[in-house]
Amino acid sequence: MPIDRVALGNKISRYREQFSITVADLSLATGIPTDKIVNFEKGSQEPTGDEILVLADYFMCDYKFFVSNEKLTPLDQTEALFRRYGSDLTSEDKWAIQEILYFADVEFYLANILNYPKPQLFIHNISGSNHKKHGKHAAEQLRLFFGYSDTEIRLNLYDDFRKIGILVYRRKLSNPKISGMCIKHPVVGNCIIVNSTEDVYRQRFTAAHEAAHALLDNEEFVVSFVGDKDFREVRANSFAGNYLMPPQFLKKIPDPHFWDENKVIEWANKLQVSTTAFAIGLKSANLIGLGEMNFIKSVRVHRDLKSDPELPPDLPKKSRERKEALLDKGLSTRYLSMVFTAYRNDLISRARVAEMLRVTEADLVEIASLFNVGVI
Repeated sequence: MPIDRVALGNKISRYREQFSITVADLSLATGIPTDKIVNFEKGSQEPTGDEILVLADYFMCDYKFFVSNEKLTPLDQTEALFRRYGSDLTSEDKWAIQEILYFADVEFYLANILNYPKPQLFIHNISGSNHKKHGKHAAEQLRLFFGYSDTEIRLNLYDDFRKIGILVYRRKLSNPKISGMCIKHPVVGNCIIVNSTEDVYRQRFTAAHEAAHALLDNEEFVVSFVGDKDFREVRANSFAGNYLMPPQFLKKIPDPHFWDENKVIEWANKLQVSTTAFAIGLKSANLIGLGEMNFIKSVRVHRDLKSDPELPPDLPKKSRERKEALLDKGLSTRYLSMVFTAYRNDLISRARVAEMLRVTEADLVEIASLFNVGVI
């Protein structure tokens, strides 16, 4: 089928406008002459196959998007997202979001070619107008869905959410006021982005918070800001608090009315939550008063005492730092394992591996060594 030049040119132009890229900028980045890009956008010249691949790689999208009108794309979605939150998203953050959506496309593709089990279908019901109760009930329903007892603590909740089809990415965002966001990708479904500049325990709460948006809200995207208190945020906070800290567990803490610094640190670490979230959870369960809540909030857990479910504690320092850097880019252990499994099974080439990870050849060798891939 011939390429619709006008439609293709429109897509290139829209992408440029999204990221405030000039024709000269695009030419410099891709090596495609400026006059050609102008002609592409006018629809008067058709790009070669290689030029389409170069443009797709630059804008981090499936090349099929440029040559077909049949493939759904998040382009309309990101346009609306960037338009609504333009003053809150830096250029760096916009590119970060685009890259995460690219990873989501890749993960969806890999799950299919590797014949991964389909996500479990979680059906939940909410009723009434009490948003806190909505969140609490949804958390209880999900825990019941997984077969967890009302006192069981989930330390790797990222895996829980992935099991029900929510793609989870931890990514550094430059705006510290953004804790995370949920995007309903038109092809792969719910994607959540957790701002990895946050404390590791805060990231877990944010992941649960964004999962609530994925499960309970109908909007195509929701951006969560620190301290925001509209009804959706209240509901999402209630879900996160009850999923991470089930009240029945909190009620079993010995002498819940007495707290000193050591006890706060001990139980915050057992739950892997921030002391602020822990204090609010105890207060919501009617186990402490305002004075105790403020004291617990004031306690700080040293970073060295905290554990990350996606970073094994026995990792050598250098390997840990490298894996932390990969997580900050949105490359989870799950994602990397899928890519290298596909490579080992001869389903993708070395060049495709580098493309899927968006790394250089030198970086690829180093990353492969972390996952015992051997020669690549």
